[in-house]
Amino acid sequence: MMSNRSADILFQLIQSLEKAEKRHFKLYIKRSSSREDLKIIQLFDAIDKSKDYVEKQVIKKLPYIEKPQFANLKAHLYKELLASLRLLKSTESIDLQLHEQLDYARILYNKGLFLQSLKILEKVKDLAKTYHQESFLIQVISLEKKIETLHITRSGENAAIRLTQEANDVNEQRTSITALSNLALQLYQWYVKHGHARNEKDEKGVKQFFKQNLQIGIKKINGFYERMYLYQSYCWYAFIRQDFLMYYRNSKKWVELFNDEPLMISVETGHYIKGMHNLLTANFNLRNYKQFDNYLFEFEKFTLTKAAKQHDNFRMQSFVYLTSAKINKHLMKGSFSEGIKLMPVIKQGLDEFSLYIDRHRVLVVQYKMALLYFGNGNYELSIDHLQQIINGPMDIRIDLQCYARLLHLMAHFELNNNAIIESLIKSVFRFMSRMENMTIVEEEMFKFLRNNVFESAEKLKPGLKKLLHTIKQFEKNRYETRVFSYLDIISWVESKVYDMPMSAVVNEKYMNSRHH
Repeated sequence: MMSNRSADILFQLIQSLEKAEKRHFKLYIKRSSSREDLKIIQLFDAIDKSKDYVEKQVIKKLPYIEKPQFANLKAHLYKELLASLRLLKSTESIDLQLHEQLDYARILYNKGLFLQSLKILEKVKDLAKTYHQESFLIQVISLEKKIETLHITRSGENAAIRLTQEANDVNEQRTSITALSNLALQLYQWYVKHGHARNEKDEKGVKQFFKQNLQIGIKKINGFYERMYLYQSYCWYAFIRQDFLMYYRNSKKWVELFNDEPLMISVETGHYIKGMHNLLTANFNLRNYKQFDNYLFEFEKFTLTKAAKQHDNFRMQSFVYLTSAKINKHLMKGSFSEGIKLMPVIKQGLDEFSLYIDRHRVLVVQYKMALLYFGNGNYELSIDHLQQIINGPMDIRIDLQCYARLLHLMAHFELNNNAIIESLIKSVFRFMSRMENMTIVEEEMFKFLRNNVFESAEKLKPGLKKLLHTIKQFEKNRYETRVFSYLDIISWVESKVYDMPMSAVVNEKYMNSRHH
């Protein structure tokens, strides 16, 4: 599904441009045109019209450009494209606005107009404070200090005391933001590599790491970014340990932080989207059906706003997380056939964003699609999606790799592919043991499959009932719940025991819990 687009950076940049951005680039170049610049427009057009980047073909379209010149021309075009985008986007981004104002202050200072420079710096400082841009404040305060140290500005002795205090405050805040953002990042990386904690040993390691790195005096945390990274750290910590209640509480705080300061949604759109995604996932894991629907409605509404559509990056993130939430909704309700209707749109989106989506996201979406097909009884299609995970690289989400293999095995079992079942059971069992990824529920599954592989449907019943009785006991066990949030084994076994479609079993649970 991932299209194999060219890795040439100039080609990728041009492919990512929208119509308005292309138009703006041409106007921008023509304003400052020299003969060299007209050549880069022709190079731009040649690359823009190419479906894929093949250097020889591009050079062929531009006979008047010498080959040695070509690399320089490409570098020049890349630089000019970025400059044009910066100009076009400067009003959209608080970062770019602040930098622009700081540049003006520096220009005025270099001209010797330092009072004018100080005036601009005061304004910049207010803007930076409004948007919690502490790292930027450091630059502003340094320039103010430089001016106060080298010139007599008549600001009075208060300036020195004020600036010293401001510098100390900002530095303290930055130290705490850095420590917390480091912690959030490291916990997230742990999760991307390993998935959830599989046993006490994993849990102990994560606990120890979390406690050691959360040395900061929590009492002092009050800035926007400190709180955001603190909630994120707790989120990953809880999610890894499958403490879904703690995960839910902290993802809720994360989103509420933005709701309390709506200005920050346009500054940190990516973090807001990620917060909503985690809140939805937490409600999915806790099966909070009503809350889940409310947040899904909110999130879908947000994906249509200007902030969400502002950059390709946010459009891609919104697409991936909204897709994931919509599939989860169908997995929760057992409305698998409804979910399958989303497939064409999902595939189209994965294709459209293939330049930007990271492999981890694609893996998760592929797996969820396989679950929908499996639940709906389309076992061959489920197998097709699982093959893409199983045959891919093995460097991320070991837990997903394991569940993909287990679901793949179950799909072959459903299709009565007895010829390969036995060897599959052995290889999946070996794979999961090697990854130390076996829970008791999975071991029971293997035991059942091994003993009943050649039984007729009628003879399976007693074995299935026994399996159901055994695994039901683990429904509330924290280390075992992981398997249920990835693979609803209980509903699958129940569908066999009670001769009902899996969708009906899941839907019945959904309807019952709605009435409680």
